[in-house]
Amino acid sequence: MEIAQVLHMNKGDDETSYAKNSTVQSKIISVGKPVMEEAILGILCTHIPESVGIADLGCSSGPNALRVILEILDIINTKCQDLGCQSPEFRVSLNDLPWNDFNSIFRLLPTLYHKIKEEKGGRFGPCFISAMPGSFYGRLFPSRSLHFVHSSSSLHWLSQAPPSLNWNHRMPMNKGKIYISKTSPSSVLEAYSQQFQKDFSLFLKSRSEELVPGGCMVLSFMGRRSTDPTTDESCYQWELLARALMSMVSEGLVKEEKVDSFDAPYYAPCAEELKLEVEKEGSFNIGRLEAFEIDWDGGSDDKQAALQSRGRKVAKTIRAVVESMLEFHFGGDIMDELFKRYGELVDDYCLRTQPSTSIWSFPCLERTTKWVSLGD
Repeated sequence: MEIAQVLHMNKGDDETSYAKNSTVQSKIISVGKPVMEEAILGILCTHIPESVGIADLGCSSGPNALRVILEILDIINTKCQDLGCQSPEFRVSLNDLPWNDFNSIFRLLPTLYHKIKEEKGGRFGPCFISAMPGSFYGRLFPSRSLHFVHSSSSLHWLSQAPPSLNWNHRMPMNKGKIYISKTSPSSVLEAYSQQFQKDFSLFLKSRSEELVPGGCMVLSFMGRRSTDPTTDESCYQWELLARALMSMVSEGLVKEEKVDSFDAPYYAPCAEELKLEVEKEGSFNIGRLEAFEIDWDGGSDDKQAALQSRGRKVAKTIRAVVESMLEFHFGGDIMDELFKRYGELVDDYCLRTQPSTSIWSFPCLERTTKWVSLGD
């Protein structure tokens, strides 16, 4: 399975689209806004460049895609107003994998430009927005071209599922599961941990080339508080999805070997793992590393959403994110039934507990002043 081709949020604006089912991601952005402002103001405290490079990595599509950009521009321009200086020009890059629904973002650009030119009183500097399709596990931008990098709800996705998990199709290592679970052997846990280490280190090295010295990143993504990767907050959404699939296996609707051969390209790291990789790579200083919890359904206040069961809301949220991968592997004809069963399992789980997921946030991951290249 080529992740770059099959990992994308559901396109369009219908009932299963990411645009209609991204409340959780919106909540994460809202929680992160104050620390994002703190990080950006830290960059500007000594010098405001004439041209500012900004990148949003894993921008996806829908209403969240341009919201962050407008907030970043607002923060910088408000600072310029306070200082009585001219606003810089903005070079904004929106990044995601090539199969992302960039067309929907482009259709929203006129609205964004209207807000910049009209609603904001014309105080914004020139703004140039472009798309940069490609994996952020590698170089995307010219050297020293970025001042600020933002990424939300993206870095828990790996570049690939650990290849070692399916080297022997006759004896699957994680039988009946699609991610880490309490019954997974230690070799599965180790394989996922190693893949994360490899990917996150490459992410840091790539950004260290692209950021100016003193530039910074604000990253928010799924994680776990415990060092144990089998805790419910880390893996239980995937556990319930595996159970839904196995219930279909028992009825002959899905082949068991299909379940055994699917491994989610996902990993929710703990704080110790994050700190270790940042220290090992050496190009960044951690300003702060914070954790906060968010309900599985995002705690939506929407009246129409309130009429749905929690399980159905969670199922729609998860479907909008992972359906492309599951459809590629299992076929599209089972998706409605699969997520119906998944929603029922989530409802049952919610009756027994109040499920939430931990979100890791690097409010400020600052590029060291020493220039470090990949060859050093």
